Amino acid sequence: MNKFFKSLLVAFPVTTLFISHLSNAQASFTGSNVVTTAVPVLTIAPDARSAGMGDVGVAISPDVNASFYNPAKLGFITTDFSASASYSPWLRNIINDMSISYVSAVKKVNERASFSASLLYFDLGDIQFTDNQGNPVQQFNPKEYTVSLAYGQQLSENLSLGVGARFIHSNLSAGINDSRPGNSAAADIGIYYTKDLTLGARNYNLALGGNISNIGAKIAYTNADRKDFLPTNLKLGTAFTMELDPYNTLTLAVDANKLLVPSQGANFGQSVPSAIFSSFTDAPGGFSEEMQEVVLNTGLEYWYNQLFAARLGYFYESPEKGDRHYLSLGLGIRTQKFGLDAAYLVPNQNRTSPLSNTIRFTLHLNLGTEDTTSPTE
Repeated sequence: MNKFFKSLLVAFPVTTLFISHLSNAQASFTGSNVVTTAVPVLTIAPDARSAGMGDVGVAISPDVNASFYNPAKLGFITTDFSASASYSPWLRNIINDMSISYVSAVKKVNERASFSASLLYFDLGDIQFTDNQGNPVQQFNPKEYTVSLAYGQQLSENLSLGVGARFIHSNLSAGINDSRPGNSAAADIGIYYTKDLTLGARNYNLALGGNISNIGAKIAYTNADRKDFLPTNLKLGTAFTMELDPYNTLTLAVDANKLLVPSQGANFGQSVPSAIFSSFTDAPGGFSEEMQEVVLNTGLEYWYNQLFAARLGYFYESPEKGDRHYLSLGLGIRTQKFGLDAAYLVPNQNRTSPLSNTIRFTLHLNLGTEDTTSPTE
């Protein structure tokens, strides 16, 4: 391995997850059974509300960041116009110039539909490239970004569908060793169901959601035939909200995620549609290994008087497929026009995360009229 790659791996160990096509050392960092894709930042919760709840999102109550998790939830947005800005430091324990930024805006089209636009930007900091003798060649700032549009429409009082589209740009290596930036486009499709219930003297809400995200063409970083799959992901989940009294509500949410891409050892040369369908049966270990590829997210959200929120979450990934386990905490406040969320990923001495020991923020802005009162808008 030449000095260029050595310096890259030393300075940015996490970068190897993004440039497996450039180095044969990938397996030593991720393990032989981990399902890998290009642009994995598309699977990371960008906002502090979901981050504080273990990355749940497909079925929790709609807000300005709904389209990232499930565009169908846009059909139940209540505010005429809302916007948000989120910031997440990355590898803060090691370096201070890497981060994930996310900006989103939602506009109601009519009483039963909304449109959203968002920008996700991943800044991987500065890298000093050197030649084989260790002499500086150039300094480069790797980056990835996506621009997304989404639309959600109510089909009935309780059911909605949504679609989304995004452009993806990934520039990681400044053209070194015949590499090039990768570009692709992808689509999302989601469904959302919500139902108010009354059991005894208490009011409840049951929500169900499903979303397939990042359905798109493979992305290429070199002039060779090698192309990498996008992180096409199936997300299914539910959220159950209980009104404790007129001032207090509690929500329990659970999501299950599975990447619809080839397992390690499967056929990486197949087409995207073929990979989506075969991803349920292609694991070398059979059904038990397929189940290991399912990532579970669990979150609790408590609201007091629709003004103050406290959140708790847990993220679980099989030890055979990455072994990410972590606890997250979150807080939120809302006024009529403004809101602020914060999330903290609790450090785990046995497992490291690029987001460990960092505080993530989301700022909300609500403008225009609101049809109904919602603690998340």
